[in-house]
Amino acid sequence: MLRAVIFDFNGIIVDDEPIHFKLFQRVLGEDGIGLTEEDYYARYLGFDDRGAFMAAFRDNNRSLPEPKLAQLIERKAAYYQETIRNHAAIFPGVKELVRALAPHFPLAVASGALRHEIEAILAAAELLPHFKAIIGAEDVQQGKPEPEIFLKALARLNDRIDPSEWIHPSDCVVIEDSKEGIRGARRAGMKCLAVTNSHPPELLGEADAIVKSLEEASVAFLQQLCV
Repeated sequence: MLRAVIFDFNGIIVDDEPIHFKLFQRVLGEDGIGLTEEDYYARYLGFDDRGAFMAAFRDNNRSLPEPKLAQLIERKAAYYQETIRNHAAIFPGVKELVRALAPHFPLAVASGALRHEIEAILAAAELLPHFKAIIGAEDVQQGKPEPEIFLKALARLNDRIDPSEWIHPSDCVVIEDSKEGIRGARRAGMKCLAVTNSHPPELLGEADAIVKSLEEASVAFLQQLCV
């Protein structure tokens, strides 16, 4: 039975994956590492910033000490704030689905983005009050495809209710756009709806259902995933 919905953020709520690609390309380029659009979408899109930078340096046979990694993450975050301030685009169907779900189910965001970025964009879109928990990159030790971020989001939701009413992973639907996100949701024991905002459907086959847009989703549609 559906009892909670957990949204990814980049590529699901906010249409900013092209921005993230450009910023990863910029920051890596400043360090002498090239990044093509094809490689970004095929190999790095599902990672949080930490994971993406670590993978890019590893793929280029470069070491990446922790202080240097922190600098890269900080620099990209600063560029992101400059870029997104007046250019945050919410995907079609998101506001309608969130507002339809919120009166009936607790909602969370589980994302590799930084929490303050998520909160700022949700606030600008007038969606922040609908979410009971937001888990960002700084809240987990292991990013997707590990299940930690989804389990932590669920734990945060359960903190708000009586233990006798705790929500189980099997009662959650995760909404994702990446292979890594889908795998993380499945490893957490949750159902997953994939949206083809970033990948074609043939690459999202591990999800329980696939839609082209959240305009196709509804409360009843998500409930059917947990039957």
